[in-house]
Amino acid sequence: MASINDEDPDFWRILRRILVLGISVVLLGIFVLWRVDNPRAERLRMAILDRFAPAIEWTVSPVAGLARVWDDFQSYNSVYEQNQELRRELQRMRGWREAALQLEQKNAQLRALNNVKLSPHLSFVTGEVLTDSGSPFSQSGLVNIGRQDGISDGSAAMDGLGVVGRVAGLGEKTARIIFLTDISSQVPVLVLPSGQKGIVAGDNSGVPILQFLEDLESVEAGDRVVTSGDGGVFPVDLLVGQVAIENDGRVRVLLAADYSRLDFIRVLRPAATPIVTEAGGLVGSILPTVQHNPDREKE
Repeated sequence: MASINDEDPDFWRILRRILVLGISVVLLGIFVLWRVDNPRAERLRMAILDRFAPAIEWTVSPVAGLARVWDDFQSYNSVYEQNQELRRELQRMRGWREAALQLEQKNAQLRALNNVKLSPHLSFVTGEVLTDSGSPFSQSGLVNIGRQDGISDGSAAMDGLGVVGRVAGLGEKTARIIFLTDISSQVPVLVLPSGQKGIVAGDNSGVPILQFLEDLESVEAGDRVVTSGDGGVFPVDLLVGQVAIENDGRVRVLLAADYSRLDFIRVLRPAATPIVTEAGGLVGSILPTVQHNPDREKE
């Protein structure tokens, strides 16, 4: 029994050529038919469309559906990319917003520093708080001002409103500020309006203790606490905070300084004392000498 493979291969070659030629002729005829501008050709074209269009409609619908799906996918992809871009823009805007808030806080602190009223016998220099790398004090900070800026060891330090602490270490360009909250900090204060004197002693908490009050009954919550000037370390009448009384009767001080936003510190320094270089410079100029006139005395 002969198989298909045993048949003459020329037969299949001739058959393929005939099929290709026939398909080419049909396609050429359709092309010519669709290109001829003639009323009869137009009627023939319409008759062919009427005959075959309903039959191929079921094949066109899936293609159109696939085209719509592709368009929807491209639209979804475009929306997704726009959403990602909006997310990135929102993230950048959040960063700018945080930077703007930080600048606003620093600006408010600087404005507060400029509005502080000080004694005319005092001057000040403002420094920025640096990162503290370690010290014998648990509550302290470094500032970028030092001996070359005219401050001295023990000088009082303030933020925009209240006392922060005092200088407890001094270099040429830097200084260490020990805060009122440190356990080794003790500041003589005056409670107003009662006039009671006491000591604000830090205990490494955010609310130091008010000690050595003579009459606790005359002190009420909310009373102002200011420096008394005793000991000569702190000037008189610098705001420290206000009185807070615990349930057990212990008196503490709510500090006016905001330690959570302590970016700038103002260090006070006494005004320069004028140097007396000549006689009479301390008490003023010498009065002119009054000459004695005997004729005027006779009158």
